[in-house]
Amino acid sequence: MSPSERLVLVLGGAGTVGSGIVKSLLEKGFQVAVISRDATRLEKLRNFVPAEAHNRLFAVVGDVGTEDGAEAAKASLLEGGRKVTDVVSSLGFSWWQGGAPHTQSLQELQWVLETLLLSTFTAWKAFFPLVWENPGGSYTFITGSAGDRLLRPGTGFLTLGASGALAFSRVVREEYPDVPCKLNEVKINMGVALPEALGPGYVSHLEVGRAVASLVDKLAISHAVLCVDSPADLQVLISDGKL
Repeated sequence: MSPSERLVLVLGGAGTVGSGIVKSLLEKGFQVAVISRDATRLEKLRNFVPAEAHNRLFAVVGDVGTEDGAEAAKASLLEGGRKVTDVVSSLGFSWWQGGAPHTQSLQELQWVLETLLLSTFTAWKAFFPLVWENPGGSYTFITGSAGDRLLRPGTGFLTLGASGALAFSRVVREEYPDVPCKLNEVKINMGVALPEALGPGYVSHLEVGRAVASLVDKLAISHAVLCVDSPADLQVLISDGKL
């Protein structure tokens, strides 16, 4: 199946990491769908990608953070006979630095868990069944190193949420060892930023996008954790579609 025949849903596609993935997939000729609660962010994304790709970008206003919301967004996306062949979930890759745990409320912890972990679950529950029986399709989790350790003071809740997203990705791979679709995790052990905001230890969201688009395109590996520890690793993933 050629890229033009495949529709990739990028969960979190209006964010920093997701927008780079969306742009690279469109540049490869894929159809791409993005769901966001914020219509303004969807319009900003449309202005970010090449104008000639606008007819292959499907933007849906919806909330995948609840089971009902995810099902409603799915129904909207599938209108007109659209068929999702691939999913990339970057919902578990985000940033939070609100302060030490003793300064935080239970409500704040619930918000972080909902953003990083629970939305990853509710979206997966709605969209994984669309692709899991397709040997020419894929489901890819994007995670990071925040779940491994405290990155800096004040990021403790980020570690809690990100570690949950890491664990959920592992649970899915091990609970579903025989699904025909390619089921992978790309774990980015660096910061990801816009090109104009790059600093030491960071990589461009555009390079991350090219790497993930190559993984989706080549379908060369499954049930793997691809740990990206350096820009060189990104280049290998861009070239080979695997590490």
